[in-house]
Amino acid sequence: MPLSSRYVLVVAGLVAAACQNNTTAVNGTTLPPPQNLAYQLDPSGNPNSPSGILLVWDDVVSSNLASYRVYSRAATTGSFLLRGETTSNTFHDNGVPNLEYAVTAVDVNGGESDLSNAITVDERLQLAAPASMSSVSLNSAIHLDWADNAFLTDPARFKWYRVYSASYDLDHSQCGTDWALEGTTVAHEFLVAQLTNGVPRCFASSAISVEGYESLWSPLPWFDTPRPDARNVLVYAFEVQPGQSGFRFWNDANGNGVGDPGELGLVQDGSRTDIDFWVHLQASDSTLWLVPEFAGDSMQLYSNQPIADLTSIDFAPAGGYTRSMFQAMPGYGYVFQMNEAGAYHYAGLRVTAVSRQYVIFDWSVQTDPGNPELVPKRPAAGGPAVASR
Repeated sequence: MPLSSRYVLVVAGLVAAACQNNTTAVNGTTLPPPQNLAYQLDPSGNPNSPSGILLVWDDVVSSNLASYRVYSRAATTGSFLLRGETTSNTFHDNGVPNLEYAVTAVDVNGGESDLSNAITVDERLQLAAPASMSSVSLNSAIHLDWADNAFLTDPARFKWYRVYSASYDLDHSQCGTDWALEGTTVAHEFLVAQLTNGVPRCFASSAISVEGYESLWSPLPWFDTPRPDARNVLVYAFEVQPGQSGFRFWNDANGNGVGDPGELGLVQDGSRTDIDFWVHLQASDSTLWLVPEFAGDSMQLYSNQPIADLTSIDFAPAGGYTRSMFQAMPGYGYVFQMNEAGAYHYAGLRVTAVSRQYVIFDWSVQTDPGNPELVPKRPAAGGPAVASR
C-alpha cells in the first residue's frame, strides 16, 4: 500500500526513510553523510506524547571523524535546527519528539557533511487498540486477557503490549488518575499479582509497534477486585515455579472430618508426595497437564466438552478413574477420586484459564467419606462449609 509523505518504512524494529547516496565533499570535509538513520520511540502511556526518541545510524568509518550533529524541525518544511552533538552513532532526545530528524558527520577540523536521510515521526503508524478486555479474580491477583487484534492485523510491526492499572471508585464507577505501568508482555494475557484483596483496581492495555508507537488503550473502565475464594485458584507449572505447582484439595490436619480454615484448597510444592496433583508443562508443545500424585488418587475427564460452571459437576462418576495425566483445557471439568486410609473422597475441578505458565481453576471437594456429591454447598448456620470454601 503506498505511503504518504509522512509515513516511513519499517526496518528490523526501527524506521528509516530512503538513504541519500550523495557522498560529495561539502562544507570543507570529505566525510560522507551518515547512512540509514532510524528511530524508536519511548512509550509514555499517552499515545500522543511519547516520552522520548532514540536515533540510530550507521557509523562513519574514518580516522577524521570527530562527532555527529543531530538536527530536527517541527514541520516538513523549514530549516533544521541543531538538537545536540555526540561521538556515538546513537542519540536519545528526551521529551516529546520533533517531527523530523537528520544527522551530519563532523571531522576533526570542524568540517560538516551533508545531512543524512531525514526520518519523520508519524503518529498515524500506531497499531489498533486492544478491542476488548476480560479478567479473572484471584486471591491477591488478577488474571487479565484482552483481544489480540493489534498483533493479528499487523504481526510484522507488533512488538508487545503494555499493561496499566489504577485505583477504582465503585461508588462513582470510574477509574482513578493514579495510573501506573504493571508490565509488558508479548502475549494477550497478564497476571497482576501482589494486590490487596477486596480493593478494586482499574486495568487497561495498549499495543506497542516495533517503532515504539503506542496505541490507544483498551476500552475503559475495566475493573476487577481480587478476593480469597475457592474459585479461581492459580497453580503454576512445575517447570516454571515448582514451589506453587502442586494442589491438595483437603488436608484434615486435626482429624475431625471437617474442612476447617487452612485445610482446604492448598497450593503446595509440586515435589511433595502428599498432594493430590501437580501441573506439568509439556515442552514439546507448551501445553499444561494435571498429573495425579498421591498414591491413592486417580482422576478422569468429566465430559468430552466444556461445562458451563463448576456446579455442572454435581456427582462424581462411580468408576472410570485412572492415574493418567490429563491436559488442562479451559472450560473442561475433571473429577478426582482420593483413597486415603481406606476411605474414598471425591473432588471436582473446572479449568477457568490456561497460559503457558499456569492454570486457573475452580474446585470443590466432598469431606463426607464415600459421598459423590460435589456441588458446592452453603455453610450451615454457625458452621463451616463442607464442600468448598
